[in-house]
Amino acid sequence: MARFQVGSIRVSWTGLLVLSYSLYLLIGATIFQILERAAESQNRDHFQLEKLKFLKNYSCLDGPALERFVQVILDAWEKGVNPSGNSTNPSNWDFSSSFFFAGTVITTIGYGNLSPSTVSGQVFCVFYALCGIPLNLAFLNQLGKGLTAHLGRLERSVLITGQHEQTVRILTMSSFLVMGTLMFLVFPPVIFSYVEGWTYGEGFYYAFITLSTIGFGDYVVGTDPEKHYISIYRSLAGVWIIFGLAWLALLFNLGAGMMERLFQLKHIACQPPPEEGAQTKQSKIREQRTIQQAI
Repeated sequence: MARFQVGSIRVSWTGLLVLSYSLYLLIGATIFQILERAAESQNRDHFQLEKLKFLKNYSCLDGPALERFVQVILDAWEKGVNPSGNSTNPSNWDFSSSFFFAGTVITTIGYGNLSPSTVSGQVFCVFYALCGIPLNLAFLNQLGKGLTAHLGRLERSVLITGQHEQTVRILTMSSFLVMGTLMFLVFPPVIFSYVEGWTYGEGFYYAFITLSTIGFGDYVVGTDPEKHYISIYRSLAGVWIIFGLAWLALLFNLGAGMMERLFQLKHIACQPPPEEGAQTKQSKIREQRTIQQAI
C-alpha cells in the first residue's frame, strides 16, 4: 500500500483519498444546504399561500379536492405529460424525442422528466440499457483513443520543428482543452439560450450537468409546450451529448491520470534510499563471485 512521510508519521495514500472524498462530500452537502434550504422554504410557503388564495376565491372547492387535483398534476408530470397548455402539445414520443430519450438511457444521464409508462416499455428499457450501456462505453472508449491518437500526431508534428517536448505537450493539451471547451461548453449554451429562452448561465449549467451525466432534469431541451421546435432539434442535441461525453470523459481521465502520477512521484520521493551498508555488502558479494568464476 502506497504511503508517504509527514514528519514522523507515515500516511496511507488510500486512507488520505478516502478521507478527502468523505470530506469533499461533507463540505458539498453543507454548502448546498446553506445555499438552497432558505429558497426551498420560501417556495414551499409561497405554494401553500397560493393554495389558500385559490380555495378562498373558489369556495366550491375544498382542501381534499384540491389536493387530489394537485396529485393528478404531479402524476401527469412524472409520466412526461406537461400539465400546462392543452392536448395539442407535441408528443414526447415522436421519433426525435424517442431518439433523444434512447441517448439519455445508454449514456446513463437519465434526466427523470420522461420514462416509459407501459410494462412492455419498461421491460424493453431494462434490456436496452443492459446492452446499450456497455456499447456506449466501448464507443466512448474508441472515441477517446481516437482523440488521444490525434493529440499524439499533433505533438509529433510540432516536435519536428525542434520545440521542447514538455512545452509542446503543454501547448497541445491547452489547445485541446480550449477547443473542446468552445465546442461543447461555450457555443452550445448560446444556441440553447436562443431556442429555449434560457439565460446563458442556465444554458451553460445545463450543458455541463448533461455532459457530466449528472442529469438533474431541471433543464431539458425541447420540452417547452409553448415553443415549436424543428423535428431534428433534439436529435442534434443527442449527437452533441455523445461527442461531448467523449471529450469530457477524456478530460476527466487525463485529470485522474495526472493525479495518479503525482501520487506516484510523491510516493517514490518519500521512499528512503537503500542503506549504505547493504549496498556495500551486495557489492562485496558480487566481487567474490567474480573472483571465484575467474579461478
